[in-house]
Amino acid sequence: MKLYSSIGPNPKVVRMFMAERGISMPVMEVDTMKGENRREAHLKRNPLGTLPTLELDDGTFLAEILPICEYLEEKNGPSGVIGRTPEERAETRMWTRRIDLQIAEPSCNGMRYSEGLEYFKDRIRTIPHAAADLKQLAQDRITWLDDQMAGKQFVCGDRFTLADILLFAFLEFGARFNQPLNPGNNNIVAWYKRVEARPSASIQQFSPQLLSILDEQKIAPAPS
Repeated sequence: MKLYSSIGPNPKVVRMFMAERGISMPVMEVDTMKGENRREAHLKRNPLGTLPTLELDDGTFLAEILPICEYLEEKNGPSGVIGRTPEERAETRMWTRRIDLQIAEPSCNGMRYSEGLEYFKDRIRTIPHAAADLKQLAQDRITWLDDQMAGKQFVCGDRFTLADILLFAFLEFGARFNQPLNPGNNNIVAWYKRVEARPSASIQQFSPQLLSILDEQKIAPAPS
């Protein structure tokens, strides 16, 4: 198998998952800043042009982070990262679904329609007037999640899961685009520090080129 990866939170989710599971494979970097993901070579792998994309041994391709992680889990045997029982797997999927739709999606779209507008306006349909509301929607859901995290080490209790990986990658990403952690969300802040201390969390989702652009625009660094 081979993973086509890039900068950004989506590839980081899969690479963190692989690190937690001890899965290794060749990783091919696709330069999204140069638009390589919109060129014919990558569109043949994934017609949407998104990353990451997993090439299977038979030459077929899988896209979207959750199916990729689920596939790798099934190929390598069950673990607590997705779940060893039907109940654990259902709980992980419930929380990854909530985080994906209610936090990651509005947060990223808010960035695309504001700080990222110059980059994205000729690539996707953008809605600049919706940016602030989308960012606030994500923050509202993070505050809701903070209440749900009371007494928990991780999103699914004592079990570190794909839900934690997904949430961490997108909160880390959002913090670089004027969506910092709310210090009043004590449970989320403590959780973030626990996840940040894991070796897998050190996997980078920002290239030196992107960091230079962010620094020039004086966009705040991620929380530490």
